[in-house]
Amino acid sequence: MTSPALSVPFENRHIGVTSDADQRVMLDALGFESRAALVDAAVPAAIRSARPLDLPDALSEEGVLAELRGLASQNVVKTQLIGQGFYGTHTPPVIRRNVLESPSWYTAYTPYQPEISQGRLEALLNFQTMVADLTGLPVANASMLDEASSAAEAVLLMRRANKAKADAKTVVDANLFPQTIAVITGRAEALGFEVEVADLTQGLPDGEISGIVLQQPGNDGAVVDHAAVIKEAKDRGAMVTVAADLLALTLITSPGEQGADIAVGNTQRFGVPLFFGGPHAAFFAVREGLERSLPGRLVGVSKDQEGRTAYRLALQTREQHIRREKATSNICTAQALLAITASMYAVYHGPDGLKRIAQRTHAHTRALAAALSGVGVELVRDSFFDTLWARVPGVASKIVAVAADAGLNLRLVDADTVGISLDETTTAQTVAAVAEVFSAAVPAAVAAGEYAFPAELTRTSEYLTHPIFHEVRSETQMLRYLRRLADRDLALDRTMIPLGSCTMKLNSTAEMESISWPEFAGIHPYVPADQSAGWRELISRLENWLLEITGYAGISLQPNAGSQGEYAGLLAIRSYHLANGDTGRDVCLIPESAHGTNAASAVLAGMRVVIVKNTPTGAIDLDDLDAKIEQHQAALSAIMITYPSTYGVYDADVRDVCDRVHAAGGQVYIDGANMNALVGLGKPGEFGGDVSHLNLHKTFAIPHGGGGPGVGPVAVAEHLKPFLPGNPAAGLGSAGIQTTDGIPVAATLFGSAGVLPISFAYVAMMGGEGLTRATETALLSANYIAARLREHFPVLFTGETGLVAHECILDLRELTAKSGVTAEDVAKRLIDFGFHAPTLAFPVPGTLMVEPTESEDLGEIERFIEAMIQIRAEIDEVIAGTYAIEASPLRGAPHPAAVVVSDSWDRAYTREQAAFPSERLRVDKYFPPVSRIDGAFGDRNLVCSCPPIEAYED
Repeated sequence: MTSPALSVPFENRHIGVTSDADQRVMLDALGFESRAALVDAAVPAAIRSARPLDLPDALSEEGVLAELRGLASQNVVKTQLIGQGFYGTHTPPVIRRNVLESPSWYTAYTPYQPEISQGRLEALLNFQTMVADLTGLPVANASMLDEASSAAEAVLLMRRANKAKADAKTVVDANLFPQTIAVITGRAEALGFEVEVADLTQGLPDGEISGIVLQQPGNDGAVVDHAAVIKEAKDRGAMVTVAADLLALTLITSPGEQGADIAVGNTQRFGVPLFFGGPHAAFFAVREGLERSLPGRLVGVSKDQEGRTAYRLALQTREQHIRREKATSNICTAQALLAITASMYAVYHGPDGLKRIAQRTHAHTRALAAALSGVGVELVRDSFFDTLWARVPGVASKIVAVAADAGLNLRLVDADTVGISLDETTTAQTVAAVAEVFSAAVPAAVAAGEYAFPAELTRTSEYLTHPIFHEVRSETQMLRYLRRLADRDLALDRTMIPLGSCTMKLNSTAEMESISWPEFAGIHPYVPADQSAGWRELISRLENWLLEITGYAGISLQPNAGSQGEYAGLLAIRSYHLANGDTGRDVCLIPESAHGTNAASAVLAGMRVVIVKNTPTGAIDLDDLDAKIEQHQAALSAIMITYPSTYGVYDADVRDVCDRVHAAGGQVYIDGANMNALVGLGKPGEFGGDVSHLNLHKTFAIPHGGGGPGVGPVAVAEHLKPFLPGNPAAGLGSAGIQTTDGIPVAATLFGSAGVLPISFAYVAMMGGEGLTRATETALLSANYIAARLREHFPVLFTGETGLVAHECILDLRELTAKSGVTAEDVAKRLIDFGFHAPTLAFPVPGTLMVEPTESEDLGEIERFIEAMIQIRAEIDEVIAGTYAIEASPLRGAPHPAAVVVSDSWDRAYTREQAAFPSERLRVDKYFPPVSRIDGAFGDRNLVCSCPPIEAYED
C-alpha cells in the first residue's frame, strides 16, 4: 500500500495528547524525562518485544478510503436470494444516517448507568416490546449475538429450567437452518449432553427429552402447524423452543400462541444490511416464569427518586462478572446498535407497514411458485412464506450458475435442489428474472388475499399496539424522535467515558465510513467465494496484522463478541487435549484478577473452575498457584490470565506463571481484553500464551454501540490452529470453504464481518509506530490520572515500580467507612459534571476503575481530575458534618433540570451547587432526564415492555 505524504498523520488525529508541551506537563508530574522512560519503568522487561511491529506504512484518511474502495470493488453485488436466515432489506435512510451512522448512537456504552442512558434504553425497550408482541411471549431480552448462538442458549435454558429432565436429550428438528444445528451440537459436545436431530413432522423420537427446537418457517421454507408436536412435547415433560422469522409472524400464528416456552431468531431483515453475515441482532423471548433465567440483558421499567417512569437494566445480578463460575451464560456484548436499528424500523413502519411488507413478499413468492409449477418444476413444500425449494434432479448447480450470470444468487441446497428466498427488496422484475432461469413465465395475477399456508395458521392476534408503533410515520417525526432519544444520553461524542476495562476510545469517521457501502453491506455470507474476493482480501490482511501484533500463528475472526472469543479459545484447548488422548484434563485455573467472563466461558466449555488467589499487591499468588497445580496436575487443562490484569497492573512474573502451567501439561490462555496496553510493546504469543482472544470493539476501534456490536477474534499458537472455529455452513454448496475441524461458535465463517473494515482502517492508518505510540499514551494518561488523584483517592494496585498500566483503580472503601458516601454516589455525582462514570465496583467492590484511553486530550483529562477533586471536597464536607450523607449533593445526584428549576427546593445545598458544581458547566451543561433510579423497585415489579402512555403522564 502506498500513500501520499501525510501533512497530519492520522495518529495525531486519534491520539489526544500530541503536543510536546502537554506531554511535558504529564511526564513532569510523574517524574520521567520521556514517554519511553515511563514505559521502561511500567512494563516488565520480560514481556517486551525484541523488535518494532512489522506493519505497512501508515495511510492517510484519504488513502485508506481509497484502499477500501478498491477492496469493495472486488466484491460482486447481486440480487441475494440465498436466504437461510439472511435476507435483503431496505434500511430507511433516516435510520441509516441517524442511528447506524450517528456517533450519538454508535459511540455510546452499555447502559449500566441508566440515568444517562434513557434514550438507548427506550429504544431497546421498543425492541423488546416488538419481539414479545410478534412472538406471542411476554418477555424478550434486549438482543443476542446471532440466531444460531441464541438457539444454543435456548437449549441450555431448557436444560436448566426443566430440572426433572435435566439429564435427558435435546431433540432438534432436522428442518432447522444447518448453521444453527452446527452451533447447537457444538455447544452440546463441549458440555457433554445428547442432541438428536430428527424429522419432527413424524412425531417425537423415543426416550426422555429435556426440550425440542423447531423452526417456523423451516429451513426448506415450510410453514408447519407445530401445535400437535408442541402438545406432545409438553405431555412428555419437555420444553419447546421455536426459531422464528419475525416478518413471517406478522401473518403466521405466533410461537407463544402455539404453546412454545421460548422463541429465538434474527431481526436482520428489519432494516439491517446483510453485512456479509453480521452484526445482526438476534432475539430471545420467553413465557412467564422464565424471565429470571433469561440470558443476556433485559431492559426494565422502574422509577426515579421523584417517581418518574425511568428505564434501567433489570435483574443485573445475572451479569456474568458477578456470577463468575456459577454463571449460566457468558453473554457480555449484545447487539444493541443493530437492535435499535431494527426497533426503529418497526417504529417507522408500524404494524400495518410490516404486514404490507410481509404480504408483498409472500405474494411475490406465490407468483414464483405458480410460475415454477406451471412448467412442471416440483416444489418440495406447498406451504410456505418466502422460501421455495425447487427439485431439479441433477441440474441444480447449472441453474444456480445460470442465475448467477443473470445477477441472481440462488441457494444450492444439493445436486437436485435449488432454494429461492424472496424478501422486502424483491420486485416483479426480480420474480420474472428468476422464473426465466427455470424457463417459466410469471402468471398475470395470483389470487389476492390468499396465503400459501394452512388457514388455521393465519394470525388473528394483534401486535405492536403500543402508541410508539403508530405515532411516528413521517421522516420529520422519525428524525426528531431519534434526536430526542439521543439527547437524553451521554456518549463519546459529548464526553470522555473513563471506563476501566472497556476502552472507550475514538471511533473515527474515516474508520466508520465504509461499512454501509453496498459493496460491503450488500454481500450475503454464503455467496460463492469469487463474489466476496474483496471481503476475503480485507479479512486476510487484517488477520495477518493481528497475528503480527499478537505473536501467534493462526487466527479466526468468527467469534462475534469477546465472550465468544473466550469460549472459542477454550474449546480449542479442550479439543487439543482430547486429540492428544488427555480426556481427563478439564480444570481451568482462573486468578481472582482475571476478566469477569472468564469463569463463565470456562464453564460453558465444559471445564471446572478453580480460583487462584492474588497477593495484596495484585499479582498472582505463586504459592497458591503451585498448590493448585499440584492438587489438579493430572486434570489441569488451562489457566486464564488477563494481562495486564483487571487490577490495572503488569505482573512481572507472567512468564514464570506460564512456564509452571506448561510444565504441568496445561495450556495458557491470555485474555486480550486489555491488549490496548500491550500493542507494540509485548506480544502474548511470545511471552507464554497459547491462545488469546482480542476485543476489536476495544483495542481496535470498533465502537460499542450502546452494548454491541463486538468482535472477539481468537488467535492461537501453531499447535492449536487445527482447533480454531470451523465453518458452520461447510459443505453447503455456495457456503464457502471449511478452514478447520474446530467447533463453530457463530452462524457464519467470519462472524460480524460487517464491522471489520473499521479495524482494518484503524490499523492501516495508525501503522506500527502509531499503534505503539497509542499504547504508550494510554499508559501516560492513566498514570497521570493516578498521580494527580492519589492524594484524594488511594490507588488500589500498582506495579513493582509504583505505576499502573492503562487504567487505575480508585479505592473509596475507607472514605465510605468514614462518610457513608459510596462509589455509586460518586458515579452519580459525576453525571452532574457531564461525565459518564468509571467502571463501578469491578473488579473490587467499593472502587472505581478509570481508563482514559489514548484518545483523550489533556484538557478533558484535567476536567475529569477537577471533577473528582471537587467530589472529594464534597465527601470531606460530609465527614465534617456540613451535610448528613442523605442530605448531601452526592446522595441527591444526579440533578435533572426539572428538579433544579422546581418551585420547591428544600435541599441543604444550593441549586447552583446541584447543577453547576464547576464554573465551566455554565456553558454546554448536560442535564440527565431523570433522577437516581430505584433499581430494587424495578426488579420487584418487573416490567420489560413499553409501559402505557399514562405512565409517562404520571
